[in-house]
Amino acid sequence: MAVVMKDSVLAETFGPTEGAMLRVKQALLVMVGIVFLAVAAKIKVSIMPVSPVAISLGTFAVLTIGAAYGPRLGLATIMGWLVLGALGMDVFQSSSAQANGLTYMMGTTGGYLVGYALAALALGWAARAGWDRSVGRMALAMLAGNVILYVPGMLWLGYLIAGGMYDAGGFDSVAAQTLAWGLTPFLIGDALKLALAAMLLPALWKLVGKARA
Repeated sequence: MAVVMKDSVLAETFGPTEGAMLRVKQALLVMVGIVFLAVAAKIKVSIMPVSPVAISLGTFAVLTIGAAYGPRLGLATIMGWLVLGALGMDVFQSSSAQANGLTYMMGTTGGYLVGYALAALALGWAARAGWDRSVGRMALAMLAGNVILYVPGMLWLGYLIAGGMYDAGGFDSVAAQTLAWGLTPFLIGDALKLALAAMLLPALWKLVGKARA
């Protein structure tokens, strides 16, 4: 049965709702979201030598923006962030003056960047369907978003490993190395970020309800 997309997302509960001022509000939200993404990406914990992909708050920011902004505005924000990164700006978790732009994006984290856009879109649709009002449903949506994020991330990482990064002395197979580098080190951290994000959105909706009461 089709889901009727009739619920507002958090970003639509305040400020202008039509006309030129709505476009101004949306532009401001995109800019704020991009700054949030860039800052969150830089808050990281390196788990080398286990994996070349660091743990950061990037996934938390992506999933939260997707749910709070909705599918269109959330995706526009992620795409804006990706475009700035592609142009060479230091907005990704391990980008720098030496490693940036498209060269960085084609590296080990490239697939996860694609996953960010897909996950934000999925969370936006879930929020539009009203799943962001409940901790339980929001947790399920966040879990689904994480899965969506990891699929292209691990596929691309596995491709790079098979193409020349495979450590035959340390791993039994390309798949084992891909899991060790791209999934297992992140599970506990992602579970904590997922729980935080799942509680945050319903809590914000309660504040909105109280403000309107």
